[in-house]
Amino acid sequence: MRVLIALTYYRPHYSGLTIYVERLARALAAQGNQVTILTSRYAPSLPAQEKLDGVEVLRLPVAMRISKGVIMPSMPFWALRLARQADVINLHVPQLDAALIGVLGRLLKKPIILTYHCDMQLPRGFIHSLANLASNIANHITAHAANLIVTNTQDYAENSPFLRRYLSKVRVIPPPILLAPTTENDLINFRNQANIQPGQRIIGMAARLASEKGVEYLVEAMPIILQKYPSARVLFVGQYQDVLGEEQYARRLAPLIQQLGEHWTFLGILEPTEFSAFLHTAEITVLPSINSTESFGMVQIESMISATPVVASDLPGVRQPVVENGFGCIVPPRDPVALANAIITILDHPQDFRGDAEQIAQRYSPIQIARQYEALFHELLQ
Repeated sequence: MRVLIALTYYRPHYSGLTIYVERLARALAAQGNQVTILTSRYAPSLPAQEKLDGVEVLRLPVAMRISKGVIMPSMPFWALRLARQADVINLHVPQLDAALIGVLGRLLKKPIILTYHCDMQLPRGFIHSLANLASNIANHITAHAANLIVTNTQDYAENSPFLRRYLSKVRVIPPPILLAPTTENDLINFRNQANIQPGQRIIGMAARLASEKGVEYLVEAMPIILQKYPSARVLFVGQYQDVLGEEQYARRLAPLIQQLGEHWTFLGILEPTEFSAFLHTAEITVLPSINSTESFGMVQIESMISATPVVASDLPGVRQPVVENGFGCIVPPRDPVALANAIITILDHPQDFRGDAEQIAQRYSPIQIARQYEALFHELLQ
């Protein structure tokens, strides 16, 4: 089957959306499908075309940026050309160009599946407001063009102002999760690399340093945690420098994080084995997201597969991994006191927050998720 997947940013860009699509594309290709990624050449140093893990990647030149979106003048040509060749089209939003590709696919009578990742909420500002408006219009055009809409949870779909209008088209498929195997030597190397000292209580957070992630609430929770556990330390994994559109947010947080000194360490983006070792080393991972830009939080499942409990915000979709698997607890968003108390509770009694890691790994494996997508593809083709 020839599958065309379109999204604004693809690897090596680092975000939950790009990781999701990378895992899905690889798994579909491993199942024998011919998969093509149509995306932006957001950095001129990236190759315009290459094959990665059996997936063809075509990156189009970027003429200009609008907030976190990009304008690609050659998109209409390539969208029409690739849509004609495809058996099915899978569009991932937020993405401005999804509307154009969706309309072209509809005119060509191609089956279209829209994967809706989240409601976009950009920071305040004139340019961001225009981007929000354009994105919302594009999303509605795409949703009307799509035959089906995939989202991570029914909980998110029913609470999303956008998805509530299209519930008849919604199909729930959880995100693909893959964690690299790790050995005892990997764990030792990671502890040495992160300079973890005996007796330290390690709290993990894996995310981009972005406003919707609610990093400041973990920062504010730390003084409370340190009263009970003076050796507590946060290891923050993920992009924390030059995050697109989040420069002002990073500057605002910098002095607050500096006050924590040795109790907060940025580790940057880790290799898969290192990331797995990080999750196995942390005693707890935290996802203090604050709005509907976060619709699930794949790191929660990665943490659970590592047998590490999670504290997550009580938001539609975000709360579901803990609710369904009982592997941690949920707290009100934007509440550093509740966040601190939940972290302390799990550090006090970690045995009370365990689940079936092996069963969770099987349920969310990329091959299982790819098969669910294939079932929808075949349903539409028939």
